[in-house]
Amino acid sequence: MLKTFRILSFIEGLSLIALFFIAMPAKHLFDLDMVAIVGPVHGVLWLAFLPMLEMVSRKEAWAKSTWNYALITSVLPFGCFFLENRFRNNTLDPNGTA
Repeated sequence: MLKTFRILSFIEGLSLIALFFIAMPAKHLFDLDMVAIVGPVHGVLWLAFLPMLEMVSRKEAWAKSTWNYALITSVLPFGCFFLENRFRNNTLDPNGTA
C-alpha cells in the first residue's frame, strides 16, 4: 500500500505542477482553457490522495507530524518531490518528527 501511495503522491504532485505552470498560464496568456481539463483531474487525484494518506498513515503507524508533512507537501508545488526524497532516503520518521 505504501508503494501505491508513493505513486499516487507523485502523480498528484505532477498534476498540481501542470495546473499551476501549464494550464493556468495557457488560460491567461493564450486564452486556452486547459484549466477545465487539468483542474478536475487534479481535484480527483487529490481527493484520492487524502483517504490513501489516512489509510497508509494508520497502517504504518505514522506520527501526526509525519502525516502533517505529507499533507502539507501535497498542496505545495514541487512538494511531492520533497516527500518522495524523504521516502527514498529513509528520512521520513514515521514515529516522530517528519
